[in-house]
Amino acid sequence: MMTAHRDLSFPLVIVCLVFIRGYTPIHTTAEVVQTTTTDYDYNGNSYEDITFHQKTTPKEVTLQRCDYNACREGQPSCAELAASKGCLCPGFTLHNVIPLAPKLKTVSRNGSEVVVQWCAPYSHVTAYIVTVAEKENWKFKNNQRRGSVGDIKHIAVVCVVAVNDAGDSEKSCMMYYPKDNSSLPLKAGLIGGALGFLLLLLLAVLLWRHKRQRKQDANISMHDTTETP
Repeated sequence: MMTAHRDLSFPLVIVCLVFIRGYTPIHTTAEVVQTTTTDYDYNGNSYEDITFHQKTTPKEVTLQRCDYNACREGQPSCAELAASKGCLCPGFTLHNVIPLAPKLKTVSRNGSEVVVQWCAPYSHVTAYIVTVAEKENWKFKNNQRRGSVGDIKHIAVVCVVAVNDAGDSEKSCMMYYPKDNSSLPLKAGLIGGALGFLLLLLLAVLLWRHKRQRKQDANISMHDTTETP
């Protein structure tokens, strides 16, 4: 009797599982695993106990790209963002490789100073060096993307390089034209026009005086002629 009961238990379990699956959806991330164990009844007869359980598989995790902007001022390096937030960085050259050249964006006047702005390269950088006319140097931190280089009164070449332990990158340069020098042609035109107007005015006065003198001389001659007997 017990043997017949054991024989019916396995098909009954299968039917129940099929019935349950027909009405309850099984997640695609779960896997049904069959486990068989051997046990003994009170009479010493062995039988197999079959159980079913779900084995869950880990879900696929998609890493996001780090919120890193190569032109943003004061932000941490992409490596620091990746370490703290678990995000992905674009391909960066390592500390033992000379960095790629930064990109110089603008060189413009801000009040009494000239401000330089640049974008970082995709490289390990420890500092940036800005040069003016290959004579004056300014050093900035690796998280800076802009800096003042004082007052530039003459036309000059402004360059920026990235630096790390392996060396200096190639230069990224731009020509700077001071506002005073750029307005020289306009000033020269205004001065030339004013001088030309004064010259014409002087000629007109001289011509008017010359005609007036001739008229006076003619009147004197006519007066002398009428008085002669």
